[in-house]
Order: sequence, then structure tokens, then C-alpha cells
Amino acid sequence: MTEEERMKITSNDYVDLLVDYNQNIRVFDRFPNATVQIMNNRFAIVYVPISQLTARSIGQYGYSVIPACYGLCSERGLEASGITRLRRLPNFDLNGQGVIIGIIDTGIDYTNPVFLREDGTSKIVAIWDQTIESAQPPLPYNYGTEYSAEMINQALSSATPLEIVPSVDTNGHGTGLAGIAAGSENRQNNFIGVVPASDLIVVKLKQAKAALRDFLVIPSDVPAYQENDIMWASQYIIATARSLERPVSICIGLGSSQGAHDGRGALAALLSFNSDFPGVVTSIAAGNEGNLRRHYYSEIDANIGYSTVELNVGEGEVGFSMELWGTAPNTYSIDILSPTGEYIPRISESLRVNRNISFVFEQTTIQIDYLMVESETGDQLILLRFRSPTPGIWRFQVYTRGDLKGTFHIWLPMNGFITDETYFIQSDPYTTVTSPGNSLVPITVTAYNPDNNNLYQGAGRGYSRIGTIKPEFAAPGVNITAPTLEQGFAQISGTSAAAAFTAGATAMMLEWGIVRGNYPGIDSVEVKKFIIRGAQRNPNILYPNRDWGYGIMDLYNVFDVLRANVQTS
Repeated sequence: MTEEERMKITSNDYVDLLVDYNQNIRVFDRFPNATVQIMNNRFAIVYVPISQLTARSIGQYGYSVIPACYGLCSERGLEASGITRLRRLPNFDLNGQGVIIGIIDTGIDYTNPVFLREDGTSKIVAIWDQTIESAQPPLPYNYGTEYSAEMINQALSSATPLEIVPSVDTNGHGTGLAGIAAGSENRQNNFIGVVPASDLIVVKLKQAKAALRDFLVIPSDVPAYQENDIMWASQYIIATARSLERPVSICIGLGSSQGAHDGRGALAALLSFNSDFPGVVTSIAAGNEGNLRRHYYSEIDANIGYSTVELNVGEGEVGFSMELWGTAPNTYSIDILSPTGEYIPRISESLRVNRNISFVFEQTTIQIDYLMVESETGDQLILLRFRSPTPGIWRFQVYTRGDLKGTFHIWLPMNGFITDETYFIQSDPYTTVTSPGNSLVPITVTAYNPDNNNLYQGAGRGYSRIGTIKPEFAAPGVNITAPTLEQGFAQISGTSAAAAFTAGATAMMLEWGIVRGNYPGIDSVEVKKFIIRGAQRNPNILYPNRDWGYGIMDLYNVFDVLRANVQTS
């Protein structure tokens, strides 16, 4: 890749398109004069001038070509999950020795003492900061800057460390998750990570480009990360761990309400592929959308022929997108009634529809795209992008045509991408696990409070849109102690905290299986099955279920069974 081509990767004058080319390079003929960056045998990134991202791009290229944008999802836990009790067993004193924790997030405060070994050297073996340009970016990624353990240790021994390694976490989310998973002990504050002996590989994601934010109607001042950057981050962590010949447990505390919620998107497919390799386990947050009223589900009564959806738009809402996914083989169409009474008659279904709707008595515009057969799912997508929406109750009637019962889901954007006062009047808390939490192979974890065994109130709930059991189980995720950017400690809650906790727990299993040679080929699926078998289950609850999956993670139960098997073998 030439220097001119490389500059397009981070330039705001170019937009990234995510293409599933599947080794057919003729696909790129659809994008004349574009720069193509091959990711693997299936996916490539195509960089085109922002002038080519128009209102008609979805109809022209397909929905899946537009990268989704992802936002951030956050000692009692050790005891509740059976980890403290487990470590009292002589042969199961597992602290993550020889295992790497991979963090894909907002970066890390590498100067924090919780990321240092006893000899003062860093536990971080590599940082890839996608936000810092370099004359020699790491290959094959071609952007950002890589900092090795040697450079980090050199910085730590300097009076001005940021002059040597200028990578910083300005948000704190990534620092907190890294500390929960692998922080060193701080007795004064009664803090210790799940696997304090593990090392870290950290990817600091760059922010989504302005043109993509505008296209998807995402505010410019909230953290948002592009799908393709997260895909590259997963590739980088696994490649770096392999170069060190060590197993890796990856934590993803990010989520998106975009997409079909069925695990078929590009990021989900890549994570499932990567997580199926021996020595790789990926833990993903279920998201915190369960109680925010941003999901609607309906089965259309054939005798009526339509279902009425009411959406409250809050004051001060600048704009947002809304996705309706209708189950095939039926087809779907909508009409619109604004809060002031302006009526847009039913927009008939067609193979592809692209309409820009303006209102006479209000400033609202709505861009509507119909894709009768969305390429990844085969189901119908109706995408609406609102700009300057009038506050109040919007009403949509959703019609179906076909000889089977019509069912559909609608999702609003995730927390942070939309105001709290924009929501469905008759919402459904289920099928709210955020992407990539619906990925088939990785572990998806929800959060609970270990003090009272209650599910975290905001946790995303399953299952996936096509019935895949997600989340698989719950881990501690309420009032979990984590390091802060001020190098103190704070309590955080959310499914991202539960994902970090789970990443540490799965690192213990990788240490037992691979480092200690008890199960050399262990991967995400096998780790998942072990934890499900050992999970705590309430006799009054039927499992699996959409709130808890298969129960509460309990590593002591997992290894108690394994210990018995080892002793009798």
C-alpha cells in the first residue's frame, strides 16, 4: 500500500466500506477508483471519497457494506464466582500465569501501578493505538502506532513517560476493564484482578469517522467505534499472542443496536471464526439495553393486517436511525403519522425503495430505505433516518403481505447514541442483547449483583432474533471495583464489567488447559460448555432462559468436577 493510499484509512475525506468479497476480487469493480485493503479471505475494506456516501448508498451497495458503529456498554465478585474458593485447592491455584488478556476498548493508563509487576516492569506486552499516526504503522493494518513492552518499560523508567509512549486512555473504560480482568493486587484498597498474573495486549480504538456518524445520525460528541476497526483489533491481538506462543482471552465491552441481532454480521462472523481456534476465548458484553424501551416486537394479526407502533420522541432529539427487520417470506411496509397530524400514506414494498420525506408544518426529514431481501439475513430491512424530529408521539402502522404470520422487530440506537426520552410506548425488553453479543461461538455474558443474586437491572436480554441462546450465563457486574484514570478505584456496573470478569475467569481455564497441559486444544466453545455445566442454577427457574442463560458462573463447580475426573483418570 502506497503512502497516499495509507492516508485514506484515517482521512475524514474518505469513508470506509466493509465488503464481504469472499475471494472474488471482481466484487471491487463496483467501487471504481477506490483503495482496497484486504483483511482476510472473506472481508476487505474499501475506501471511497465521502462524496460517494449518499442517501442512495444502501440501495446501491447494500446495508451490510456500511460499517456499524459501537459504543461502550462497565472482591465480592471473586468470592461469588467460586474463584477464591477454587484457589484454595492445591492443584487449581490459577492466576492466569502464561495467559494474555486482550482488551479492545478506549486504551489503557499504562502508568497505573495495577498494571505493573512486582519488579516494576509493565504487564502490557503490546499496545496498538489506532489514534496515533506513525511513519511505520504496524502491518498489515497500515494505520496507528504499535508500542512494544520494551518501549513501555522505557517510558515507565522516564520522568516524562508520555514523550516516549504517548498513548493515553482519556475515557477510563478500557483501563477499568483491564484492571478488573488482570490488575495486580492493591491490598490498601482491597483490590485484585481476576487473574493478576496475566499479561495484557491492548488496542485503543480510533473514533468513527465524521461522515459515517452523519450517515447513521450518531452524535459527534459520544464515543463511537467502527466495525472494521474492531475487526482489525481482534486480528491484531490474536496475531500478537500467537507470535508469543501464548493463549489469549479477549474482552469486548462494546455494543451496537444496529443490525439484525442474529449473529450474521461481519464482526460477529469474524469473532466466531477467530474464537474457534485452540487457545482463543472471546467474552462479549450482552449490553445494557434491557430496560431502556428501545426495542419493539409484534406479531401481526392476519385478520387486521397491520400492527400499530407508537414512538415517543423526546425534546432536544437532534436525529436518530431506526431499523425494522421483518421475518421472511412475508413482506412489510409502513405508513407514518407525525405528532402534528401530518400523514404519510403507506409506502408500498418493492425490491428497493429509497425516499426522502419532508413535512409541511415541521422541520423533520426522514430518509427511508427498504431492502426486501437484505443480503446477510434474507429478511426485509426498513431503515429510517430521522433528522430534526418533532417531539411527541409518532405513529407507524406496519403492514404485512404473505400467507404466513408476519413478525417484526424494531430497534432504536443504543444508549448514548439517542436521548433517554426517545422510546417505544409499548416496548419489549427481550431480544436486546447488543451486537456482537449475538455471535454464535464467543461467550456472551450478562451481569448480576453478587450481593443479592439479582440480575443487573439494565442488562440486555435474549435470545437472539433467530433463537440462539444468548447470553449463556451471568457474571458479577454490579458495584465491581475497578481502577480509575486518577489511579484510584471506583465501583462500576454494567455488562462490560461482567465481560471483563469473565475474560479473567476464562484465562484461568486457558492456564489449566494449555499452560498446564491438561487440555491443550481448548477453545471458546469448550470453555463455554465447561462453565455452563458448572453454573449455579436456581431450582425455581427454568433454564436456559432469556434473562440468565444457563445460570450464574461458578468456577469452583467447574473445576470441582474436573478435579474429580483428573483424580479418577
